Amino acid sequence: MTIEVERTNSENEDFRKLVSELEDHLTCGDEKVHSECKQYNKLESIKHVIVVYIDKKAIGCGAIRKYDHDTIEIKRMFVSKNTRKKGVGTKILIELETWAKELGYKKSILETGTMLPEAIGLYKRNNYIQVPNYGQYKGMEKSLCFAKRLY
Repeated sequence: MTIEVERTNSENEDFRKLVSELEDHLTCGDEKVHSECKQYNKLESIKHVIVVYIDKKAIGCGAIRKYDHDTIEIKRMFVSKNTRKKGVGTKILIELETWAKELGYKKSILETGTMLPEAIGLYKRNNYIQVPNYGQYKGMEKSLCFAKRLY
């Protein structure tokens, strides 16, 4: 089994297919909440994307988007159902953090939903700390926000 990590952008076809799977997954989880948050996840604003391949098949993705001068926001994290619990999510997160540091960012923030316990666990295992909901997520009771200093 060969695992490859590719740095790319939001035009990448494999990334777009994985995001489509993510959208289906989130809609099944809580359609009302997902429809509220969907407007904050436009691909056009994402320039830095990671796609993970196993034996040339795209199985996971994640992205970073500038939030402010020293902060990036993690976006579009997803691992295909058949390849979960194999460390792929952590691999994506570490690669995104590494890329953000190379670009000069000092902090990473993200939002996830209360209906995604696996994602919450992933972020906590990787030293993300829950913070008050920021920006557009303020007042959204099913949103959880996390942050991490990048050293």
